[in-house]
Amino acid sequence: MTDSNNMVNNKVTPWRCLVGATVSGSVAIAIYFLTASIAHVYANKPITFTNPFAIKIAVVVRTVVVGLAALGTGVFGIVSLGLILLAMQLIWQKITNQNISDN
Repeated sequence: MTDSNNMVNNKVTPWRCLVGATVSGSVAIAIYFLTASIAHVYANKPITFTNPFAIKIAVVVRTVVVGLAALGTGVFGIVSLGLILLAMQLIWQKITNQNISDN
């Protein structure tokens, strides 16, 4: 019974899509600045190990850290774009349905 109540309360509206897009876009921007900061720190701090194996591990770790941060930026950015497009689609459907019912 609670599932049907939750479905009624969780209706998809353009307003909710735009709020979600704003939140997701804000997170994407924050992660972008974090990614840039991490890359800047790694660029200014050279690897000082003498062991070739340790250098390879350090390079892999740096690459993974920057890559995961960039992936997070991309995912949240795409989610934000998708929510904006969904809001536009819902608005378009509402406009076209009103025009059809008026005739």
